[in-house]
Amino acid sequence: MKVAVIGAGWAGCAAAVEATRLGQQVTVFEAARTAGGRARRVDGRMPDGTALALDNGQHIMIGAYSETLRLMDDVGIAAEATLLRLPLTLQFPDGTGLHFPRLPAPLDALAGIVRARGWSWRDKLSLLGAAVGWQLAGFRCAPGLSVAQLCRGLTPAVMATLIEPLCVSALNTPASRASAQVYLRVLRDALFAESGGSNLLLPRKDLSALLPDAALAWVEQHGGEVCLGRRVLALASTAAGWLVDDDPFDRVILACPPAEAARLAETCGLPCGTWLAAARALQFEAITTVYAFSAGACLAQPMLTLRAGAPEGEEPAQFVFDRGQLGGPAGLLAFVVSASSVDSAALAQRVLAQAERQLGLNTLQAVQTIVEKRATFACLPGLERPPMQVLAGLLACGDYIDGPYPATLEGAVRSGLQAARSATK
Repeated sequence: MKVAVIGAGWAGCAAAVEATRLGQQVTVFEAARTAGGRARRVDGRMPDGTALALDNGQHIMIGAYSETLRLMDDVGIAAEATLLRLPLTLQFPDGTGLHFPRLPAPLDALAGIVRARGWSWRDKLSLLGAAVGWQLAGFRCAPGLSVAQLCRGLTPAVMATLIEPLCVSALNTPASRASAQVYLRVLRDALFAESGGSNLLLPRKDLSALLPDAALAWVEQHGGEVCLGRRVLALASTAAGWLVDDDPFDRVILACPPAEAARLAETCGLPCGTWLAAARALQFEAITTVYAFSAGACLAQPMLTLRAGAPEGEEPAQFVFDRGQLGGPAGLLAFVVSASSVDSAALAQRVLAQAERQLGLNTLQAVQTIVEKRATFACLPGLERPPMQVLAGLLACGDYIDGPYPATLEGAVRSGLQAARSATK
């Protein structure tokens, strides 16, 4: 069969590789000239004008991302060379916080909680008791619960230094609004399912080089076609299959953002109102990344957690990455503001002030601020996400499609793999 994959983000790359592996003739259409979607390389410059490869957002992978790691291996990307593997660490600049030892799961989580610095025994016991309760309940809860409601028995210290940072990093949605059921699924897979599942995997290369570039090259090497810089205008259903603009295909996989997928689905003129309504009902959260540089700036660890208030407050960033320890120029830091406002200039200045207060860095200079206004869908309690099937022969994939994971790289990859397998049946 001829299969069109529209979109070359991580879901589209996964779908293209899997459909090719299953023996189909694949063509990938991507409107941008750089593959990766919301996890891609962007061009930047250092203060002295030197060209610099940045990312449109910092992404943390974890050891439980089994399908993503397998796909990387399939297309020739060695995880050991491209990812820095560390035990789960959510520590602040003063050394307080959580650090897991290298032990089998769930012993690493239990030991990490017991040894957490800056927590009282009351804090630790509240979290241990909650974790046992979640495990006994099979990591399931009422679908309408928020993370804040789920964790209401935890102490303020545990909420502020673990639950809220972990929630906003995994779901990009504040704990007061985030789905407790999805959060529990993330906790189960990351902390309790397998040894090494909680490990942090920090990219040493730009995000396009981490998977999309190699995936598309693999597709071309195996007879597929990749069309970068080509935006699809319309779809049409025919007796034999589908037309993508004027090109005939047997199946079409929409691997583009939900708004673009809805636009294309609507152009075919066939009734799919329920799917369109679900896609258009999604709410979105922004992520801002502030890149800053200071000669000699070096963090105690490649990634640190920051004490953050509301995104519009004086302490906006939740995490900072030392790009100099991750294959980039020494002195380059990346500050991440999840669920952010989009006033990038004001936000960058607040981040620099936060860096001076919390990191003692008073010579940082803003290099570039990147705002992804629709970085992720808001992972709300009881959210009804669109299904994979749009119409006969027309499928959709992406981290927003119905599934157990929030808007993560693993969620996108799994969705792409599933769509490819369904399209080739």
